[in-house]
Amino acid sequence: MARAAIKVPGSIRRMEQLQELHTRAMSACAAAVAQATPADLSRPTPCAGWTLADLLAHMTAQDRGFAGAARGAVTTADDWKPQYHGDDAITEYAEAAADVQRAIAEDGVLERGFVIPEFATDRLIKGPNAVRAHLIDAVVHGWDVARTLGAGYVLDDEVLAESLAIAESIPDADDRGGFFSRAVAADPVAAPLDRIVAHLGRSPSRPD
Repeated sequence: MARAAIKVPGSIRRMEQLQELHTRAMSACAAAVAQATPADLSRPTPCAGWTLADLLAHMTAQDRGFAGAARGAVTTADDWKPQYHGDDAITEYAEAAADVQRAIAEDGVLERGFVIPEFATDRLIKGPNAVRAHLIDAVVHGWDVARTLGAGYVLDDEVLAESLAIAESIPDADDRGGFFSRAVAADPVAAPLDRIVAHLGRSPSRPD
């Protein structure tokens, strides 16, 4: 099922800042994954039914798909399918993460249309909407990885503010295209990261 591209009316960040915020979000996510070892790949994650190996396969495929789309490639659904790399999963993710950081940081990305079959098969996705979609994916999956490992996860205030705006623009519904579960109740004055993950179907208190 295609999912709608993320739109944030009146985004709190100027367009020229969006690529930098994406780079910083990706750096935090990659730092979380870098703490993992092959022995951790069988651990369960906050993504129901997924081990860390499953999650990294998904993240690697997404990063490669977005990198190709950012450079103008006409991607197909096959380009976004997760592949498993055994004990090399962490290294494969690191390479894909570095590549998508470079791709989305390139000049002119925000003026391009992205071919993203998961969003739509009959139209291009505007650059800013595509970058926001990947940014929130990185923020949330970085949290997933950190909680899986029992590790710390630090995002700066500007990345958190933009991520919260993106997250809250995604309606809570029974069917979120298979990418997020229903929102979990959270204190409206909770920390921004707790509100982000709760709105996207994760318990901020996990694993407690």
